[in-house]
Amino acid sequence: MSESKSTARKIIPITAEPTGLPPGADIEMVSLYQATKKIYPRSVKGLFSRWRWILVFLTQIIFYGLPWLEWGQRQAVLFDLGARRFYIFGLVLYPQDFIYLTGILVISAYSLFLFTAVAGRLWCGYACPQTVYTEIFLWLEKLAEGDRSMRMRRDAAPWTLEKFARKAAKQFMWITLALWTGFSFVGYFTPIHTLAGEFAQWNLGSWEIFWTFFYAFATWGNAGFMREQVCKYMCPYARFQSAMFDKDTLIVTYDQERGEPRGARSKKADPAKLNLGSCVDCSLCVQVCPTGIDIRNGLQYECIGCGACADVCDEVMDKLGYARGLVKYTTEHALEQKWTKAQTLSHVFRPRVLIYTAILVLVLAAMGISLALRTPFKVDVVRDRGSLASLAEGGKIENVFGIQIMNATESTQKFHIAVEGLPGLSVASETDVVIESTQSRWVPVRLQLPYDGAEPGSHTIHFQIEAPGMGKTVNEKAVFIVPR
Repeated sequence: MSESKSTARKIIPITAEPTGLPPGADIEMVSLYQATKKIYPRSVKGLFSRWRWILVFLTQIIFYGLPWLEWGQRQAVLFDLGARRFYIFGLVLYPQDFIYLTGILVISAYSLFLFTAVAGRLWCGYACPQTVYTEIFLWLEKLAEGDRSMRMRRDAAPWTLEKFARKAAKQFMWITLALWTGFSFVGYFTPIHTLAGEFAQWNLGSWEIFWTFFYAFATWGNAGFMREQVCKYMCPYARFQSAMFDKDTLIVTYDQERGEPRGARSKKADPAKLNLGSCVDCSLCVQVCPTGIDIRNGLQYECIGCGACADVCDEVMDKLGYARGLVKYTTEHALEQKWTKAQTLSHVFRPRVLIYTAILVLVLAAMGISLALRTPFKVDVVRDRGSLASLAEGGKIENVFGIQIMNATESTQKFHIAVEGLPGLSVASETDVVIESTQSRWVPVRLQLPYDGAEPGSHTIHFQIEAPGMGKTVNEKAVFIVPR
């Protein structure tokens, strides 16, 4: 936990009498500035640590690997902002598909609500990029500078050639990883091979190079130096998470009734005879905490729910021959009522959780059905504003429209244009249009109606744009004007 240094104090002699104090009296100035000490998290092994590293590997394999994955003749996942197209494997999305982005945001929000209601800050402790990259940077720091105690001794010691070499090696590894992270991130918005070419030519005017270094700097600063400060002071989730917790939420908890009174003892000592609880006051739970808190002080907003304290406490309990679970994932009600695991889980899946789950399943199902039924091309119809209606050859009434057809597939498609709604209404321009893959085209369409085909005024008609190769048809409503 961030600890304040000794409060800065300064004694200033009084030479005048503005405060009513006699001349020569001293006044003590107390600084309100609170500095923080660097946290040196201790390495730990255990169930939750293994899961954390599994999530590190999975998330980074996906993050670093996806930009290099090919799908046909293109990158599998690419958010091409210049062309205004999002490619996600076989799916091509356009700005008109904004509803799907809304769906993703709704799914993310309800997932966060659900996970938090069930087990607190699971996202923060296992999958948040800040946590993931801090774990990786700490591992690299351990490779370069040694374990926790060695790093603390080296930082407190004067500078030597060895200290400089180890610090330089650490920074080299950090900066290399940060640059690769920035390069991979930008590779989702610019084809990764094109991005590599930009770096090979060292085109400093390219926005890709700027954002690569910007994201690399953010990764280096956040994971290498700020670390727990991001979680404690910058992340809004730490502040409003308490609104999602209740006494049936699984959280990392210290069993105070079992652990107190705490105190050191030999391995062979009987704690009952010494009037001691199970906690030996080793402070290892504080040493392994990435945010530096003492879990024995109860639930704190700085806790990211990583379970490191539970892992190290179980190790201590094993060495002493005590039962595990002095620090564990449980609920406040379970501790108070002394519930079994089955009873605890039965209360975890309460109405609130079931409602979140039901809403999340419904949104996922709706989005899945929408994507499955999605028409792989889009049509927009716009009336020619220059002429509402005119007389064409043969005494026919003519209206001119512009139709934009967007081919959202990755193959060339042929489209057929037809119209219905009025007797004798026909298309007097080209009816068959060929559009290349993932391209759009504006097609001028002239509609003609016999002079006495309809009464003067506005008449609703429907354009039918058919894609024979896809077996899909899109109907778009428009208005045909018959002049008086």
